[in-house]
Amino acid sequence: MSALPVPRSPAEFPHSPLSAVLRQPMLLGLFLPLQSGGWSASTAPRGTDWSFDYNSRLTLQAEALGFDLAFGLAQWVGKGGHGGAMQYREQSIDSFMATAALCGLTSRILLISTLHVLYGPWHPLHLAKFGATLDHISKGRWGINLVTGHLAYEAPMFGMERAEHDRRYAMADEFSRIAEGFWAAEGNLDYQGEFWRTTGAYVTPKPLYGRPILVNATGSPAGMAYAARHSDIVFTPSPGGTGIDEALPALPAHNARIQAAAAEAGRSVRILINPTVVCRDTEQEAWDYYRAIVAGADDGAVDGFIARGAVSDAQGWKKDRLREHRIVGGNLVLVGSPQQIVDQFLALQATGIGGVQLSFFDFEPDLAHFGQKVLPLMKQAGLRL
Repeated sequence: MSALPVPRSPAEFPHSPLSAVLRQPMLLGLFLPLQSGGWSASTAPRGTDWSFDYNSRLTLQAEALGFDLAFGLAQWVGKGGHGGAMQYREQSIDSFMATAALCGLTSRILLISTLHVLYGPWHPLHLAKFGATLDHISKGRWGINLVTGHLAYEAPMFGMERAEHDRRYAMADEFSRIAEGFWAAEGNLDYQGEFWRTTGAYVTPKPLYGRPILVNATGSPAGMAYAARHSDIVFTPSPGGTGIDEALPALPAHNARIQAAAAEAGRSVRILINPTVVCRDTEQEAWDYYRAIVAGADDGAVDGFIARGAVSDAQGWKKDRLREHRIVGGNLVLVGSPQQIVDQFLALQATGIGGVQLSFFDFEPDLAHFGQKVLPLMKQAGLRL
């Protein structure tokens, strides 16, 4: 069996869509609400919706504002979702299929599909072929957020048992190396690994810029090692908690560990974090909005979400247990006037964060307000070109 060839990252191509957005001092992304309830277990009034029509409007709205990327989660839940009166997240559309459809509707924004590659009958050849196809449809704007599945109740849905944490990353590493091998190989590929094998397979068309964009979310040593070898963009939770004052002291050392792992592999990565932004024209109005969201908490949904999270072995989420922030959503919750939001972005940048993947409570009007009031201040502050 021959060694697996390694493709170049699209970041190595000066004219690739990924290279274009990496010129931004701070990447700006939108975390789409592909699931009912979005990111907030609150029944306060809003128009946020899980439908494709709603999410396609959001994506086009974000693209018009100059956002760099958009993606959504992939989830597997049973009847009733996480529970509560709102049946939190019971309804959802698939991230892989939704972003594939968005490739044909957009022209500039990067589109990232989240996919559990260790569930079911997935083979690296599937991803290599599908990914190369979407790479051409999007003209190099498509990528994959590869996830291993940290929730114990998901794997049995596929007739499987959840593998141990670090073993899952070993499996993901082999899966990714084979898929990347297909994108780089000039002839048929033969390979026999510990978890997958292939004989005489070949993938066309070849991606336009080496390979599609590769993304993962991690806070663990095994996940950081995987990111160092494969990822262009790394999503990280806050290792110190979901409040900005808790996050800022813990992030510098955490981000430095991610970059050190990448440097050891001869690479660099861009680190993003996911804040929910609660912004109004004044600080008082923003906190009033925040309190209204919290007042609308669906306690059953919050309890169900926390209980399901308790069967996770994801090492990056252990300190993310503040109930109010579960209600509002996000790995961080940023509250304030437009200038205060920008000041918090600047503080995050100083810790080594290179981008924010934003979620909102009421997405369409909140995104419009962000574009009108916050984005110009980001440009003035040097966060956006």
